[in-house]
Amino acid sequence: MIKNKSILIKNIYYMLSYAFTDLSKGEYESLASEEFDNIHNLFAAILSKGISRQLKQGLFKEYQTFTDDLHSLRGKINLPGTIKNKMARKQLLSCEYDELTENNLLNRILKTTMLLLLSSRDVDTEYKATLKKELLFFSAVDSVDPYSIEWPAIRFHRNSGSYKLLISICQLTIQGLLLSTDEGENKLASFLDDQRMNRLYEKFILEYYKKEHTELKATASQIAWALDDGVSTFLPVMQSDITLTSSNRILIIDAKFYSHTMQSRYDSYSLHSGNLYQIYTYVKNTAAGHPDSKVSGLLLYAGTDETIQPDNTYAMSGNRISVKTLDLNQKFTTIANQLDSIAAGLSSS
Repeated sequence: MIKNKSILIKNIYYMLSYAFTDLSKGEYESLASEEFDNIHNLFAAILSKGISRQLKQGLFKEYQTFTDDLHSLRGKINLPGTIKNKMARKQLLSCEYDELTENNLLNRILKTTMLLLLSSRDVDTEYKATLKKELLFFSAVDSVDPYSIEWPAIRFHRNSGSYKLLISICQLTIQGLLLSTDEGENKLASFLDDQRMNRLYEKFILEYYKKEHTELKATASQIAWALDDGVSTFLPVMQSDITLTSSNRILIIDAKFYSHTMQSRYDSYSLHSGNLYQIYTYVKNTAAGHPDSKVSGLLLYAGTDETIQPDNTYAMSGNRISVKTLDLNQKFTTIANQLDSIAAGLSSS
């Protein structure tokens, strides 16, 4: 869990806005001018806006198969069930039929998240009032055990694509904030944990460069191993967080969101060795595959409240490896300026 980290809630909104472009338009635009004093209100506001929009479009429905004993045929006969009814002298047909219903997993997750936020004392009355009104439209929808949701298995298609943002916010709320149950009340943490924030941090930086720096190619690309014999059996996949490419320059960015940006031993501080080895490996293998390009690497840590914040550049075997800190506890314009300067350095280096 993040400790001693004071992140401006508004910046989490901005990060979400880049990670999910829907947040920067339509019904969500008014959120940019609101002030949020905690993460719970931010998520409640986003969900209330998004659910309101979804209700105007209509809740997603999908066909589900039901089995029931009926007086007349519906769908197809369930033979074992019908035989069982006959043996019990019941004049009923056991039928299997498909029915279009709102009571599906996506809507169950929405309802469960709404109930979770409504049970929190940290959500302001104004957001609770809106969620309570919207909850009335979910009367035919069941709730779901939040711990049983298999998030990676959730898939979206054409008819449910509008749920992507909503379900992502639900996941952040349920998976990142639901810590424990104390005397029957769900308790929410003040901030997201490192793992959830790290994913958001990575996606935010990638999408920022895609939107704000179209002169560069910004991707989260895989990096090929530079192999002498071509044998790659059992080698792990090298997946960059962000790769920025200009005409003949490549910058590989590894975004890291930790409670502690430095490791210490006997009052001696150093960079996380695994992070440095990783970015070095990415850079050297990329350089081998692009001999005509100037390849460099950047470990970009989210700032913490620690005294020491890394800000160094190293020349390593012909390549430049930098370690920088992005302070998220400042105005977003300052954060954007720092990201812009990284892009400018790539163009001019």
